[in-house]
Amino acid sequence: MASDKLDKLTRSYIEDPESVYHTWFLNNEDRLKAFRTIKKGLRKVITEIEKGTFGNDFKGSSLETVVTAISEQKQIFEGAAHPFFWKPKLRIPDIYENPENQLAFGRFLSACLHASNAKQVFDEIVKLDQLKIKGLGPAVANILYFLHPTCFPPFNTAIVRGFNALFHKKLKLGSWIAYLEMREDILVANQQADLSKDLGAFAGLLFEIGSGRLTLTENAEAVLDIENEKRLKALKKRHHQVLDDQIEENSHSQMQYHLARLGRSLGYRVWIAQNDHKREYNGQKLGEYSLPVLPLANLSKSVFDTVALIDVLWLNQKDQIVSGFEVEKSTSIYSGILRLYDLSLSVDQLCRLFLVAPDKREKEIKAQLMRPSFVKEHALKSAMTYLLFSDLQCDCDAMCKFGKDISVLDPIARSV
Repeated sequence: MASDKLDKLTRSYIEDPESVYHTWFLNNEDRLKAFRTIKKGLRKVITEIEKGTFGNDFKGSSLETVVTAISEQKQIFEGAAHPFFWKPKLRIPDIYENPENQLAFGRFLSACLHASNAKQVFDEIVKLDQLKIKGLGPAVANILYFLHPTCFPPFNTAIVRGFNALFHKKLKLGSWIAYLEMREDILVANQQADLSKDLGAFAGLLFEIGSGRLTLTENAEAVLDIENEKRLKALKKRHHQVLDDQIEENSHSQMQYHLARLGRSLGYRVWIAQNDHKREYNGQKLGEYSLPVLPLANLSKSVFDTVALIDVLWLNQKDQIVSGFEVEKSTSIYSGILRLYDLSLSVDQLCRLFLVAPDKREKEIKAQLMRPSFVKEHALKSAMTYLLFSDLQCDCDAMCKFGKDISVLDPIARSV
């Protein structure tokens, strides 16, 4: 591939504020949170498979939780869950009814999760491919990306279509051999493009080509009318998607603003998620309402990194966490519960835990909190409640004026 051609495409990709480079790769804290959620979820999948308690359907399984966290990265991974749906008539993917295949899949995931280099993962892919498990193809590569983002790129129809257009190849989607071939070319081209060590950035470039937002000279003349129409539709869809994302981000920031303002009025020290300090609401940066540094030196680095990303924390004057709030506008309720669960395990004193979500997600919250794995955690169950956007927005001023401590939330806090 000519260097100047790739440079030109890369510039167009970077300079477009609505490209997935900006809307997903650079400016999406949910992408970063997904890495932890997926790794944690995979450990549960692996444990259940080893114990023989995984079950025989995708729906309601721990694997559904993992793949849902991936597909929620909607800018590029929408539809990532489809290959894992159990299709009874076709008996695919054959990891739900065949215990041997299920065990092999679990051990593949375990080996990849614990792998320390690309060769180890490569060898596991070859071993898995040799088993010829019906319906279990390189859609699994999307999981690998979230385990080893600098070594293994994501893989879907638009990415493959973009790859074929850019590299003048005819690779097919459902082959591990095709995926590994594509990976080798991407690794070389990514060094030339110098976007990021994280292959998600280059995969986003291929996605833009494959979805018609970046047009190549080689195929423009042959399909000009059709592709131009597709491109305009894609631009319009992306534009609306960006607007929707901005509305969601504003709602998220608004709830953090209310919680920070309320916490400070009650006399608590407030922490807002590290990656949200530069967000703005009402013309003010959220970081202005937050402690500049989270004073929890007694936590291990891995736990600290997780707790520091919780949307809002209230601390007393002794720097003890009084409560934690996770705002879930459109992201996974399950991942929010996991982050709060991590918080509950990391503090010695009693800590109130709150999910904060739009009214329309109340049924989903109840369903998640009724999962058997959470019901068994009695301490978590008793500590966790939820707040609805409408209640917090409507009553915040009154609570700021008349509240004395965290008990002011009791009238609007809900539990299952």
